[in-house]
Amino acid sequence: MVNYLPVPAGTGDSVPAHLHDLIDPSDLGPIERVPLIPDAARRHHHVFVPADHRFKAAARFLQALWREDRDLPIGYHTDSLGKRRRRLGSCIGTSAGEQGTNFIHPDIVPVVARALAYREPGAVYDVDRLKTNLLSSQPLTFNLFGLLARDLALATRFMAEFIPGLMKDVTDLAFEHSPGRGDARFTQDGTAFDVVVRGRSETGERLFVGIEIKYSESSFETVPRFSPRYAAIAPTANLFVDPAAAALRANPCQQLFRQHCLAATILDQGLADRAVLVLIAPQHNTLTATAATTFTRHLRDPAGGPIPFIPRTLEQAITALAATGLTDHARALHRRYADWWLVDGELQLDATPSETNLFVHPRNANRTRPRPEAQPHRKAA
Repeated sequence: MVNYLPVPAGTGDSVPAHLHDLIDPSDLGPIERVPLIPDAARRHHHVFVPADHRFKAAARFLQALWREDRDLPIGYHTDSLGKRRRRLGSCIGTSAGEQGTNFIHPDIVPVVARALAYREPGAVYDVDRLKTNLLSSQPLTFNLFGLLARDLALATRFMAEFIPGLMKDVTDLAFEHSPGRGDARFTQDGTAFDVVVRGRSETGERLFVGIEIKYSESSFETVPRFSPRYAAIAPTANLFVDPAAAALRANPCQQLFRQHCLAATILDQGLADRAVLVLIAPQHNTLTATAATTFTRHLRDPAGGPIPFIPRTLEQAITALAATGLTDHARALHRRYADWWLVDGELQLDATPSETNLFVHPRNANRTRPRPEAQPHRKAA
C-alpha cells in the first residue's frame, strides 16, 4: 500500500489555484481566517448563540446568509428542557425541511430517504436535525457524498482526486456505518463512521476507508463510556505510541481513537485487507485541526502505519468534486459551507459609519441594512 503523508487540516490553503478558481471565480483568493462576528450582527440574523466558538459563530452566520438568499423560512430551536422555543437563523422551517431544501441537489434527497429507510440497527440519526439544521455535519455529509453514492464510477474518479493512488475502483459507499454496534468482535459500543467507501486497490486488495466529517464541531463533545474492548484492541493494533495513554480516551482525541480501533477490528475480522481513517474538516476550523494534530502525535506512523490516518480539508474535498466533473455542485458546496467572503461582505468592513450606520441600535437595523448587491465581496448565489 502507498504511504501517505497527512495534510493537517487547517494549515494553509493546499488547494491548487486552478481548482480553487473552478469553485470560486471571484478572484478574491482564500481568506486568512474567519472574522469575529459582532453580537449585533449575529442577533440581527437570529444566530446569536453565546456558547459558539469563533468558527462556529462564523459558520452559523454563513448558513443564515445562505437561507436568507434563498428566501427559506426561518426555523426554531427548542432548549433541552423543551420549554423555550426561539427563532434560529441557521435552521429552516419544518415544512421546508420535509421538502428536502437542506440538501443542495435534488438527487441527494432520495439518497437520504434510502439511507434513513435502510439505516443500520442502532445508527444515530436525528432526523429533524438532518432535515432542518443547516449547521449540522449530517446534512453536510450527504451534500458532500450523496451524488457519489448514486454513481460509483463518479465516486471512483472522486477518490482518485481526493486521495491519489489509493483506490482503483469504488465498489460501495455507505453512510453512518458500523460493522456491528455493540458486537464484542468489534468495539462493543456505538462507534461508527459518517461515511464508508469500499473498493479495490491496483493490486486487488479490498480497501476500507472510514471517514469522519466535521463542520462546526469543536472535537470537545461529550465523551462516551469506553467499553472494555479498547483495552484489548489498542495494544495489539500497532497504531499508538502508548496504547494506554489517557489522552487517547479524552477530548480532543477520543473519537478518532475509537474509530481507529474500530478500523483495526475490521481488519482483524477479515472484512478488508487494508483500511484508512480519513478526517474531513474545514480549513479554518482550528479546533478540529488541533484535534487532528494532537491525535497524529499519538500515532507510531500516521502516514505509513497499518491504518494510515489522513486528515483532509473540506475545501480539498470540494475541489476534488470539481476536478471529478461536478463543477456546479462543487460551487454550490463552496457557497454553502466555505465562502467566507460572503460573511466579510455582510459585515461591511470597508464601509464608513455613514454608510453602515454602525451606531444604530440593533433593533433598528432592518431600517438601514443595505441590499446584498450593494455590499462589497458578496456574490450572487
